[in-house]
Amino acid sequence: MALLIGSLLLAYLLGALSPSQIIARLVNGTDLTKVGTKTVSPTNLYYAVGRWPALIAGAFDVAKGFGAVMVVGSGRGWFAALAGALAVAGHNWSPFLRGAGGRGLSTATGALFLVCWPAAVVMCLGLAVGALLRRVIRAMGVALVLLVPVVAFTSGWPAAVMSAAVLAPIGMKTAMLKYRQRRDLPA
Repeated sequence: MALLIGSLLLAYLLGALSPSQIIARLVNGTDLTKVGTKTVSPTNLYYAVGRWPALIAGAFDVAKGFGAVMVVGSGRGWFAALAGALAVAGHNWSPFLRGAGGRGLSTATGALFLVCWPAAVVMCLGLAVGALLRRVIRAMGVALVLLVPVVAFTSGWPAAVMSAAVLAPIGMKTAMLKYRQRRDLPA
């Protein structure tokens, strides 16, 4: 049990690493918490620094979600889903960034490759369509809405619920950001 708890803590800390912030600092000294959308994400990195740094950061975000689930073990069902959710939560509220972070879309995609691969396919399609239309957040919103019904149809309800668990921190972060926008509070 202690090993499992340690693995889940490691999944959270792995998710809390911020390749977007590191790359922004290395490339031109930018602090993503102070520019653009103020989210520490590949999308904000794209607007602040450029395409290639954003693609590299996005790949690392996917890898850390994948790695977080691997730490617990991809065949562990609900524990794998919990590890994915913790990695997304770590990304969204990183202790290394004093609680700042992104939305966790790339990190969730990496985790979903092991938790329920059809869910990862839906996320990748949303990202691809969003990149083509230059509306990543909106396209990913559509993908998130479609994800549970698609996974329920292709893989059954248990897989859909586990996938939704991985995505729960994204909904919480989005709701917090919308609330702050309405109240004109800092991100």
